Amino acid sequence: MLYKNIVRPILFRLTREDPEIAHEEAIRLLKFIGESKHVYRILKKYATVNDPRLSQRVFGLGFKNPVGLAAGFDKNAEALDGLEALGFGFIEAGTITPRYQEGNDRPRMFRLPKDKALINRMGFNNIGADNVVRSNLILRKNKESLLGISIGKSKATTFKNAADDYVDLLKKLYGFGDYFAINISSPNTAGLRALQHKNHLEKLLMALNREMTQLAEGCNSRFKPIIPKIDPDLNWTELDDILEVCVRQRMNGLIVANTTIRRSGLKTEIKETGGLSGEPLRERALEMVRYISRSTGGALPIIGVGGIFSAEDAYEMFKAGASLIQVFTGMIYEGPFIARNINRGLLEIFERRGIKHISEIRGPSSHKATKGRGGERDEDIRTCLVVRRPGCQPHY
Repeated sequence: MLYKNIVRPILFRLTREDPEIAHEEAIRLLKFIGESKHVYRILKKYATVNDPRLSQRVFGLGFKNPVGLAAGFDKNAEALDGLEALGFGFIEAGTITPRYQEGNDRPRMFRLPKDKALINRMGFNNIGADNVVRSNLILRKNKESLLGISIGKSKATTFKNAADDYVDLLKKLYGFGDYFAINISSPNTAGLRALQHKNHLEKLLMALNREMTQLAEGCNSRFKPIIPKIDPDLNWTELDDILEVCVRQRMNGLIVANTTIRRSGLKTEIKETGGLSGEPLRERALEMVRYISRSTGGALPIIGVGGIFSAEDAYEMFKAGASLIQVFTGMIYEGPFIARNINRGLLEIFERRGIKHISEIRGPSSHKATKGRGGERDEDIRTCLVVRRPGCQPHY
């Protein structure tokens, strides 16, 4: 309540003209927390919820709890140690590109408090993979939370050479990530979403699979999960094509979904371009997660993203078929202990509903997994290609 009643109103007022300033200050504070053993221990003890009912294996990885921080908050992986103290089960750094890029002109982030939403057009601003490794990843101390790394092509890279960027990033970052999110869905890099088109996606995922196999064999290590992140503005035919390709290329899962360019139903009148996140995205994200889970029979474990602010929101996402969730905008509006609040709230829901483990929330199709390359895969994955069923697709 302190954050929502006192800190947030002051912070929003002081950074109204450029909300990115508040984000930069948050990163600085988190870096301090990560460097202070005493402060870190106090916050970690307060924020962490340890309960076997929340732990599970997804993508072949052990998650202590299902609440993750989405990519975009810590673009340069510079505050990972501090973020560890906030109770997340996993943290996704990035999106990281092969080379330094400034991103779009500021202001490029906008709050919509009436809608509990954000609009951003950041443009993959980051210091580049080599700098991220040298300055931040090799210095990471606290490694209790799993680390995902979101990767994307540089703005200057031609569409024809996009796959080269992703392959290059896997080579540079393989030793640091537990899984890799393939960002092909940000609306803020021109032409990026075209990588979701069936033929382009097939070629990209084939290249990534080939490189990951070589890296795993060369390092005498395991095939680390590759998880594409898709956009919420796809039509149902496009989504079916993506699912077919992802199953055929044996992707470990999907992140659903990125920000939307749609503006329907907003209470706020705003003409800013960019990706919209937060509460207005929730129903669409749920609809997509539900459809993907049913269409693939659980062959593609899902990280659900979009409009998650509370344990009830998280519960609905799990019920729709997600195995894990991520928050970003929810953290801006609900405060730094959102993971703690969601995890504690989930346990209360479990008590009320007689749920013994988080896996019980999802339908039976979501936990028929057997061990396969790089993690847990559905036993029918080789034959579970998407079948388009007339009349079964929701309207959007």
